[in-house]
Amino acid sequence: MKKETVIRSPMFYTGDKYKLINEMKLYFPQNINKFIEPFVGGGSVFLNIEAKIFLENDIDANIMSLHSFLSSFTDINELEKKLFKEISNYNLSCSFIENSVPQDLRNQFKKTYFAKYNKTFFDKMKKDYNNGTKKDSVILYLLLIYGFNRMLRFNKEGKYNVPVGNVDYNKNVHDALENYITLVNKKNIVWSNEDFSLFLSSIEFENNDFVYLDPPYLITASEYNKLWNQEDDIKMLSLLDDFTKRKIKFAMSNVVSYKGKENTRLLEWAKKYNVYPIKSNYINYHDNSIKSFKEVLITNYESN
Repeated sequence: MKKETVIRSPMFYTGDKYKLINEMKLYFPQNINKFIEPFVGGGSVFLNIEAKIFLENDIDANIMSLHSFLSSFTDINELEKKLFKEISNYNLSCSFIENSVPQDLRNQFKKTYFAKYNKTFFDKMKKDYNNGTKKDSVILYLLLIYGFNRMLRFNKEGKYNVPVGNVDYNKNVHDALENYITLVNKKNIVWSNEDFSLFLSSIEFENNDFVYLDPPYLITASEYNKLWNQEDDIKMLSLLDDFTKRKIKFAMSNVVSYKGKENTRLLEWAKKYNVYPIKSNYINYHDNSIKSFKEVLITNYESN
């Protein structure tokens, strides 16, 4: 059987489901009315799902501002005109157009020449964004694309604080943006930026609505998960129990064991539901080695 093409989010989100979505979809309902995501992240899941309506939410205002910005375009050329203008203004490399990194630098730093070349220009762009000189979505997206591990990370003062990455605007970025723009213009999407419980409580559920959750994982170490605690986890599990009573279908991705730690509460709670192991090999910025941890998909319905 031919492997289904997967569309990746142009946010290249750490921990997104790009490599897992085809496996996960085997357990999703066939006919979906509203596809509901309280933790949309970069959006690689909804991009690869068919539904009548998409309700897409995340508490991260920066990621939602990027979704709002990118989804406002109907033509990749309009967007790239803005992006390339700023890339040129800051003298950043853009291998999608040409490899402007000098050959001697490429010879000297064979594996890190993008970072060596772009560092000064990237730091200037970051400074301009943080002091408000160029605080807009074009610059925020370019910071993500040229930043280390393509992360969006901010300090307590709200300043973007990721160092330059060994990447630039390449064909993968162009293709991801083009696919994203094409798909979001075909889908009926409602965006929101709320706490997950407020978002879910505002929805009027109908037949064939389906909730997919990919919350921060309580026992892993990524930046996003620092916003999550045991109280949040308990509140979410209680909400999902209520969905089951109301016959609202849900599927949740989560991690039950990680580097010797176990989410014992989740393991106990999941006994009353269907649990499917999902293969995972995420890499994140804390430790660029392939992790060995047990990710699962939990559903309150029998898969097809």
